[in-house]
Amino acid sequence: MKTSAMTVAGVMSGTSADGIDVAVARISQSHSGRKKTGVARVWHPNDAGPRLRLLAHEHFAYSAALRQAVLAAMNAASTSTAELARLNWRLGLAYTEAVKTTVRKHGVRLDLIGCHGQTLYHQARAETYAGRKLACTWQAGEAQAIAAELGVPVVANFRPADMLAGGQGAPLVPLLDYVLFVDAKRGRVLQNIGGIANLTAIPAGASPRAILAFDNGPGNMVIDWLAQRLFNKPFDRNGALAARGTVIESVLKESLQHPFFKMRPPKTAGREQFGRAYAAEFLKKCRSQSKSACDALATATALTAETIAWSYARDAQPRMKARAVDYIVSGGGARNRTLMQMLAARLEPLGCTLHDSDAFGMPVEAKEAAAFALLAWQTWHRLPGNVPSATGAKRAVILGQVTYA
Repeated sequence: MKTSAMTVAGVMSGTSADGIDVAVARISQSHSGRKKTGVARVWHPNDAGPRLRLLAHEHFAYSAALRQAVLAAMNAASTSTAELARLNWRLGLAYTEAVKTTVRKHGVRLDLIGCHGQTLYHQARAETYAGRKLACTWQAGEAQAIAAELGVPVVANFRPADMLAGGQGAPLVPLLDYVLFVDAKRGRVLQNIGGIANLTAIPAGASPRAILAFDNGPGNMVIDWLAQRLFNKPFDRNGALAARGTVIESVLKESLQHPFFKMRPPKTAGREQFGRAYAAEFLKKCRSQSKSACDALATATALTAETIAWSYARDAQPRMKARAVDYIVSGGGARNRTLMQMLAARLEPLGCTLHDSDAFGMPVEAKEAAAFALLAWQTWHRLPGNVPSATGAKRAVILGQVTYA
């Protein structure tokens, strides 16, 4: 299929459930293997791949009512069909408004939209249900609502194709990570810290088949829950509250025994492992050792830093082939100074130099949304978007479903 230049919006709302990120990129076919200034060459096994240039990005916070509805659906032991149907359509309207506002503000005209949707449930490993073993996932957000209002085709529901090919449906950002950051001479690790933390490890000069990617564990998820519960704040801005506390080492040590941390990649995590129930139990353990709310936040921040560094050292560092590695952080956690200081203290002895993705031309808030612009472009051109070495899939597959305007 002949490829074409397109302006594509990527839409992402993550497990932190704080809102919607929109990134608009111009993606076109590359006719050369050379990189140009400000332009990233996208790999595809059959050619030199397309080029991606970020045009705009915006963040839109969920309203209090919508965030409450999303969190309630994520953490529900049971809910009603009506609630889920309403939430699916309400999210579609929220995505529509976010894209529409971005387009108007930046004066761009879209050819395509890639919408990840809001993950309400993700079960990457097969379990028995109604007499059959199956894995499953659900990302809510009515794609037809977006396409109908904006008059642009929408690619959504990216995860199932990878899961049906034997993968875990995540992570799906590694293709963009490879595209933007692969380097002939330096190893690179792309660490996203959203609600869940996940990394992509790319050895120097590696082919896509050498990529390793997986979820580390809780990113901001437990930290945010504690900030809301203990301080009535949506998150710990700049890590200021954690900086006032002291890490409770006994709780940290016990928390590191969670079965997820012992699993080998490929692996994914979500609120099913580290959501409200986990955070409440974590707080209970902290309170048994300290009455300081800041100590609890410091310990949760240390848990994120420790699990990131430990999983890198165990699972990724042996593949990097070189001691000197650029460790590039994106997501909301990149703005948490206390967390970044803890990460630097743990990663620098491992030969890593810590950066945020801003320094490489990709704003920390935009990278995951930009990934779904790229994946939508791949789907539109009937090209695979998953990286089997990252998800565990048996083969590369075309991701998503196209909804026409």
